[in-house]
Amino acid sequence: MSARVHGLLAEFAEAEHLLAAVRRVREEGYFASCVEAYSPYPVEGLDEALDARHHWVPFWMLLGAIGGGTFTYWLEWYSAVVNYPINVGGRPTFSWPAFIPPAVEMTILWAVLLGVGAVLFGARLPRVHHPLFESHEFERATSDRFFLLVRSDDPRFDPQATQRFLKTLSPLSVVEVAE
Repeated sequence: MSARVHGLLAEFAEAEHLLAAVRRVREEGYFASCVEAYSPYPVEGLDEALDARHHWVPFWMLLGAIGGGTFTYWLEWYSAVVNYPINVGGRPTFSWPAFIPPAVEMTILWAVLLGVGAVLFGARLPRVHHPLFESHEFERATSDRFFLLVRSDDPRFDPQATQRFLKTLSPLSVVEVAE
Protein backbone atom coordinates (compact mmCIF):
# COMPACT_ATOMS: atom_id res chain seq x y z
CA MET A 1 0.00 0.00 0.00
CA SER A 2 1.60 3.27 -1.10
CA ALA A 3 1.51 6.47 0.95
CA ARG A 4 -0.93 9.17 -0.08
CA VAL A 5 0.70 12.13 -1.84
CA HIS A 6 0.56 15.45 0.00
CA GLY A 7 1.95 17.37 -2.97
CA LEU A 8 4.96 18.15 -5.11
CA LEU A 9 7.83 20.24 -3.81
CA ALA A 10 10.01 22.24 -6.20
CA GLU A 11 13.34 23.63 -4.96
CA PHE A 12 14.85 26.88 -6.27
CA ALA A 13 18.20 28.55 -5.59
CA GLU A 14 17.07 32.17 -6.08
CA ALA A 15 14.15 34.19 -4.76
CA GLU A 16 13.46 35.57 -8.25
CA HIS A 17 13.07 32.03 -9.61
CA LEU A 18 10.60 31.19 -6.85
CA LEU A 19 8.59 34.34 -7.54
CA ALA A 20 8.49 33.62 -11.27
CA ALA A 21 7.49 30.01 -10.58
CA VAL A 22 4.65 31.06 -8.28
CA ARG A 23 3.35 33.43 -10.97
CA ARG A 24 3.51 30.68 -13.60
CA VAL A 25 1.75 28.18 -11.34
CA ARG A 26 -1.03 30.68 -10.67
CA GLU A 27 -1.32 31.50 -14.39
CA GLU A 28 -1.59 27.77 -15.09
CA GLY A 29 -4.77 27.72 -13.00
CA TYR A 30 -3.77 26.18 -9.69
CA PHE A 31 -5.77 27.50 -6.74
CA ALA A 32 -4.00 29.99 -4.48
CA SER A 33 -5.15 28.05 -1.41
CA CYS A 34 -3.31 24.94 -2.66
CA VAL A 35 0.00 26.60 -3.53
CA GLU A 36 2.54 27.34 -0.78
CA ALA A 37 5.91 29.08 -0.97
CA TYR A 38 8.72 28.85 1.59
CA SER A 39 11.78 31.06 1.79
CA PRO A 40 14.46 31.87 4.38
CA TYR A 41 13.54 35.57 4.26
CA PRO A 42 10.63 37.72 3.04
CA VAL A 43 10.43 37.98 -0.75
CA GLU A 44 9.04 41.20 -2.19
CA GLY A 45 5.87 40.52 -4.19
CA LEU A 46 5.41 36.91 -3.06
CA ASP A 47 2.20 37.66 -1.16
CA GLU A 48 0.64 39.26 -4.22
CA ALA A 49 1.79 36.42 -6.47
CA LEU A 50 0.27 33.87 -4.08
CA ASP A 51 -2.87 36.01 -3.85
CA ALA A 52 -2.59 35.82 -0.06
CA ARG A 53 -5.50 37.65 1.49
CA HIS A 54 -5.85 38.26 5.18
CA HIS A 55 -9.40 39.55 5.21
CA TRP A 56 -10.92 37.18 7.77
CA VAL A 57 -8.91 38.30 10.80
CA PRO A 58 -10.33 41.88 10.95
CA PHE A 59 -13.85 40.51 10.44
CA TRP A 60 -13.55 38.10 13.37
CA MET A 61 -11.94 40.77 15.55
CA LEU A 62 -14.82 43.16 14.80
CA LEU A 63 -17.32 40.43 15.55
CA GLY A 64 -15.57 39.65 18.84
CA ALA A 65 -15.43 43.32 19.80
CA ILE A 66 -19.09 43.96 19.08
CA GLY A 67 -20.24 40.73 20.70
CA GLY A 68 -18.02 40.98 23.78
CA GLY A 69 -18.80 44.63 24.48
CA THR A 70 -22.52 44.30 23.84
CA PHE A 71 -22.89 41.15 25.92
CA THR A 72 -20.92 42.61 28.83
CA TYR A 73 -22.91 45.86 28.80
CA TRP A 74 -26.18 43.90 28.61
CA LEU A 75 -25.08 41.58 31.43
CA GLU A 76 -24.25 44.53 33.67
CA TRP A 77 -27.58 46.20 32.88
CA TYR A 78 -29.53 42.99 33.45
CA SER A 79 -27.86 42.21 36.76
CA ALA A 80 -28.16 45.77 38.10
CA VAL A 81 -31.64 46.69 36.84
CA VAL A 82 -33.65 43.51 36.27
CA ASN A 83 -32.19 40.63 38.24
CA TYR A 84 -30.89 42.24 41.43
CA PRO A 85 -31.76 45.96 41.76
CA ILE A 86 -30.31 47.57 44.87
CA ASN A 87 -31.22 51.06 46.00
CA VAL A 88 -27.99 52.58 47.30
CA GLY A 89 -28.50 56.08 48.64
CA GLY A 90 -31.25 56.89 46.15
CA ARG A 91 -28.99 56.40 43.13
CA PRO A 92 -30.51 54.99 39.96
CA THR A 93 -30.11 51.26 39.34
CA PHE A 94 -29.07 51.95 35.74
CA SER A 95 -25.82 53.84 36.34
CA TRP A 96 -24.45 53.57 32.82
CA PRO A 97 -21.12 55.40 33.42
CA ALA A 98 -20.09 52.61 35.79
CA PHE A 99 -20.88 50.02 33.10
CA ILE A 100 -18.55 51.49 30.47
CA PRO A 101 -15.04 50.45 31.74
CA PRO A 102 -15.83 46.72 32.07
CA ALA A 103 -17.61 46.73 28.70
CA VAL A 104 -14.60 48.37 27.03
CA GLU A 105 -12.24 45.86 28.62
CA MET A 106 -14.36 42.94 27.44
CA THR A 107 -14.58 44.50 23.97
CA ILE A 108 -10.80 44.45 23.74
CA LEU A 109 -10.50 40.96 25.26
CA TRP A 110 -12.99 39.33 22.88
CA ALA A 111 -11.58 41.13 19.84
CA VAL A 112 -8.11 39.82 20.66
CA LEU A 113 -9.33 36.29 21.46
CA LEU A 114 -11.27 35.95 18.20
CA GLY A 115 -8.40 37.57 16.26
CA VAL A 116 -5.88 35.07 17.63
CA GLY A 117 -8.32 32.25 16.92
CA ALA A 118 -8.76 33.46 13.32
CA VAL A 119 -4.98 33.63 12.81
CA LEU A 120 -4.49 30.12 14.21
CA PHE A 121 -7.36 28.70 12.15
CA GLY A 122 -6.18 30.48 9.00
CA ALA A 123 -2.65 29.14 9.43
CA ARG A 124 -4.01 25.65 10.17
CA LEU A 125 -2.35 25.67 13.59
CA PRO A 126 -1.60 24.09 15.96
CA ARG A 127 -0.15 21.33 13.83
CA VAL A 128 2.33 19.05 15.52
CA HIS A 129 3.52 17.37 12.34
CA HIS A 130 3.62 18.60 8.75
CA PRO A 131 4.44 16.24 5.86
CA LEU A 132 7.14 18.64 4.63
CA PHE A 133 9.19 17.91 7.75
CA GLU A 134 9.90 14.42 6.35
CA SER A 135 11.43 15.82 3.16
CA HIS A 136 15.22 15.87 3.33
CA GLU A 137 15.38 18.70 0.77
CA PHE A 138 13.15 20.94 2.89
CA GLU A 139 15.77 21.17 5.66
CA ARG A 140 17.44 24.02 3.73
CA ALA A 141 14.26 26.14 3.69
CA THR A 142 15.49 28.23 6.60
CA SER A 143 19.03 28.76 5.33
CA ASP A 144 19.49 29.19 1.59
CA ARG A 145 16.79 27.52 -0.53
CA PHE A 146 13.37 28.52 -1.81
CA PHE A 147 10.52 26.03 -2.13
CA LEU A 148 7.22 25.86 -3.92
CA LEU A 149 4.65 23.27 -2.84
CA VAL A 150 1.64 22.38 -4.96
CA ARG A 151 -0.68 20.40 -2.72
CA SER A 152 -2.62 17.40 -3.97
CA ASP A 153 -5.97 18.79 -2.77
CA ASP A 154 -5.98 21.14 -5.78
CA PRO A 155 -8.60 19.93 -8.28
CA ARG A 156 -6.12 20.52 -11.13
CA PHE A 157 -3.42 18.38 -9.45
CA ASP A 158 -2.29 15.32 -11.39
CA PRO A 159 0.98 13.82 -10.11
CA GLN A 160 2.60 13.23 -13.51
CA ALA A 161 1.26 16.33 -15.29
CA THR A 162 2.05 18.63 -12.38
CA GLN A 163 5.55 17.20 -12.07
CA ARG A 164 6.17 17.74 -15.80
CA PHE A 165 4.88 21.31 -15.48
CA LEU A 166 7.03 22.06 -12.43
CA LYS A 167 10.12 20.77 -14.24
CA THR A 168 9.52 23.35 -16.98
CA LEU A 169 10.08 26.05 -14.33
CA SER A 170 13.79 25.06 -14.05
CA PRO A 171 13.90 24.03 -10.40
CA LEU A 172 16.91 22.37 -8.80
CA SER A 173 14.68 19.40 -7.98
CA VAL A 174 11.05 18.30 -7.82
CA VAL A 175 10.17 15.73 -5.17
CA GLU A 176 6.98 14.06 -4.10
CA VAL A 177 5.90 14.71 -0.51
CA ALA A 178 3.99 11.87 1.12
CA GLU A 179 1.28 12.38 3.77
